[in-house]
Amino acid sequence: MSRKEKKTTRQKQYTRQLINTKGVTDYSLLTYRGDELVYFLIKPTNISVLSEESVSARIYSLMTVLKGMAELEFLCLNSRENFEDNKQFLKKRMEQENNTAVRRLLEHDLHHLDRIQVQMATAREFLVVIRLKGEKESEVFPHLNRIEKTLREQGFSSKRAECEDIKRMLAIYFEQNVTTERFEDFDGERWVITGE
Repeated sequence: MSRKEKKTTRQKQYTRQLINTKGVTDYSLLTYRGDELVYFLIKPTNISVLSEESVSARIYSLMTVLKGMAELEFLCLNSRENFEDNKQFLKKRMEQENNTAVRRLLEHDLHHLDRIQVQMATAREFLVVIRLKGEKESEVFPHLNRIEKTLREQGFSSKRAECEDIKRMLAIYFEQNVTTERFEDFDGERWVITGE
């Protein structure tokens, strides 16, 4: 296939094909490569308040989980907005600004963004990803239950991601959208009025 043909083919692809997302089920993300991705949400622990021994115990627990299940993949996402680009812009503007009153206002904006970011510093989401490929349907749920049980036995507060959790994760990852309450299955779905 020539370069031009590849470009034309790529331009004809749907957004879902480009991001390799065929669909979202009640408990997984289906990909165009034939994988089924199951996510477990792990509630983070604030290790800054733990003793050195407790941190070592958490690390050992994670190591135990990893030894027992080599197929695990990990994902860490911001679950809140990131203000770094805005802060860089404000710093640049402050350097360029000659008016002291405007510079002071920009400084106040910068401090405000810093305060917000400090409040959301622990706003991370940790996910364990299981990639199912060619698994028999009768074996999937027992396998997932074993993984969830192992995570809990090692002291991790985990929950299998449901459909809405997966949609929210995709929105954060691709759009940085952290404010929407309910995510649409199709663009414009909220505007469709049934029965008319």
